[in-house]
Amino acid sequence: MRRAVVTSAATAAGVVLLLSLKPHQATGSAPVISSGAGAGSGAGAAGASDTTPAPSGSASPGSAPGSTGGSGGGATRKISGDTVNTRYGPVQVQVTLAGSRLTAVDVVKYPTQDRRDREINADALPTLNQEAISAQNAQIDAVSGATYTSDGYIRSLQSALDRAKG
Repeated sequence: MRRAVVTSAATAAGVVLLLSLKPHQATGSAPVISSGAGAGSGAGAAGASDTTPAPSGSASPGSAPGSTGGSGGGATRKISGDTVNTRYGPVQVQVTLAGSRLTAVDVVKYPTQDRRDREINADALPTLNQEAISAQNAQIDAVSGATYTSDGYIRSLQSALDRAKG
């Protein structure tokens, strides 16, 4: 009788522990959330932007932030901001500039740990993208309900714009 009680208790505890485990997410990267202003694939657009400006084209694609000083007025270039660690995960943006005008913002890293993160970011990030393009700077309002992601977005955007200035 005692053995049956111990076995039943151990089985119940095992089932509870098993059900409380969260499945691991795939380690693949999250899809890029774009402002929609860029056309084509990211690699094609980046390749075009690296070859367009003849004076600054001698720099490697990885050193685009350093090659921005003194570039031609209408050159299109992509610049990545810092990866900002937030409470819920990293946030990183990549801006597309035509001369000094902000034309597109792509969010390349953002929290996707669970379903709620994906829901919040699906609403907040396109809003932040549009606000950044409208403001042409990083002085935008945070999205209610996505405060940490908004803060990371704004800090990453500011770092990308700072790199663009030189």
